[in-house]
Amino acid sequence: MGFVKKYWKRLLPAFICMLASLAFSLAIPRLLGEGIDTVLGSGERSRLIWLAVAVLVAGAVRGFSAFGYTYLTELVSQTTAYDIRNALYDKLQRLSFAFHDQAQTGELMSRATADVEATRMFLGRGLGGVLQISILSIGISYLLVSLNWTLALLTIPFLVVVGWRVVIISRRLRPIWLKIQQLMARLGTILEENLTGVRTVKAFAHEQQESKKFSAQATLLYDEHISATRQRALNIPIMMFAITIPIAVVLWYGGHQVIAGNLTIGGVTQFILYLGMMAMPVRNLGFLTNIFSRAVSAGQRIFEILDTESMVQEKPGAIELNGVKGEVHFTNVSFSYDSVAPILKNVSFNVQPGELVALVGGLGSGKSTIAHLIPRFYDVSSGGITIDGIDVRDVTLDSLRRNVGIVQQNTFLFSATIRDNIAYGTVNADMEHIVAVAKAAQLHDFIETLADGYETWVGERGVTLSGGQKQRLVIARTLLINPGILIMDDSTSSVDVETEHLMRQAMDKLIKGRTTFIITHRLSIIKNADLILVLKDGQVVERGRHSELIAANGLYQQIYESQLSITEGPSEAF
Repeated sequence: MGFVKKYWKRLLPAFICMLASLAFSLAIPRLLGEGIDTVLGSGERSRLIWLAVAVLVAGAVRGFSAFGYTYLTELVSQTTAYDIRNALYDKLQRLSFAFHDQAQTGELMSRATADVEATRMFLGRGLGGVLQISILSIGISYLLVSLNWTLALLTIPFLVVVGWRVVIISRRLRPIWLKIQQLMARLGTILEENLTGVRTVKAFAHEQQESKKFSAQATLLYDEHISATRQRALNIPIMMFAITIPIAVVLWYGGHQVIAGNLTIGGVTQFILYLGMMAMPVRNLGFLTNIFSRAVSAGQRIFEILDTESMVQEKPGAIELNGVKGEVHFTNVSFSYDSVAPILKNVSFNVQPGELVALVGGLGSGKSTIAHLIPRFYDVSSGGITIDGIDVRDVTLDSLRRNVGIVQQNTFLFSATIRDNIAYGTVNADMEHIVAVAKAAQLHDFIETLADGYETWVGERGVTLSGGQKQRLVIARTLLINPGILIMDDSTSSVDVETEHLMRQAMDKLIKGRTTFIITHRLSIIKNADLILVLKDGQVVERGRHSELIAANGLYQQIYESQLSITEGPSEAF
């Protein structure tokens, strides 16, 4: 409703149209009743004609009013759903890595699609339907009392019973629909994982097991749907029977009143027609209850996302980071993903502008974590990080990430052209600059061999390119934003030695004068680094140049010798 209220200018005429439609609907039984009494009483044919015309006019106005109400409410519901989708998508874009590390893609997709649609149905049909039934019930109750208050007292209580029944069913359905939406999200997650990893599934001939896993989850969803359907199916006949009881009472007691001369035949007819008008809304109560229960559950799931606070917040009044020289200081930096197991422990180092820094260590030593802390993908648990003497928490996230380019280990490409993928971070880049960075990444010659060149369409997640081609494209994308600080997280892991050599030659010119962090397992790449940081268990255990660390005969020297033994070992090992 918070999203809806800003469209009150559209809802107001919709509400007026609804009132007009209901008013003229309520007028028709009154006109018919008077027509019957006119024929049976005075036999005035001229008045009968006017009553017939009045019925036609009332029906026409009711139809136009219903059109206005339906169109305007649907317009508001679609617009509101549009706003919710955009708000949800925008929120997902702005949440930090910490949130996405825990979230499941299928779950988020379900909330952005099925749950938003459930709220839209409530706004388009449920909310208006509840208002219509409420106003109609009040209006009919007033008219029944005005016709014969004794007969009204005998019939109106049954309407109260129907309303009470709706509340009971709504409470029963709400947890069921919440579970249904959760199961749909899990089903979406299984489907998304299966489609993403379809090559792995086929490689291990695991199709049957995956089908069983999907079928088991689909069975749970089926059972919950049947449970909800059973509740609705039991509810509808109960409410329909409840509405027929007052009709029988009218026929019995109203007939006696007519015989006694306390009520006219037209009055009894009006009673029956008004009660009949309640039959359709009563039948819809089951549907509306279902919509309401789904909307409450869906809204709860949507606002779990919208109300989530990002672990990385931009400080009010944050400044723009411009003209970065590249001086980076880590001061007693500690970090933990879960506040239990520390990943980094009191890490401190200084990097001067233009220096090449290499991060070396085993798996889980904290190399990539350091790379992720510089552009604030995560916030430090304690300590501080400064760029050119400015704490990264004091600058805007956009300006920080424009000045810190990162080539991540896991490459990702969009379903777009090669040109669009390279220019992703610099939308208005001209072709000259795109070609220049492609050449620097040793990708230009390959692109020239393609029939459509830079306009070649890249398949989903870049499946039409090799691993090395994808990494070179991502390197070109990062270089195009011309960052003052460059981070390369094992970015040459998927290229052959010859391509790696060519890339290094081209990138040496671009790295010159730019502070660069390299994370790699290939120590041959970092022999000329200005500073090598050797990490173990989240701590910097050694630091210095290649020659200094080799002479120190420590962990770095052990890693270096182990790599030499692998690369120079006997071919029989393969």
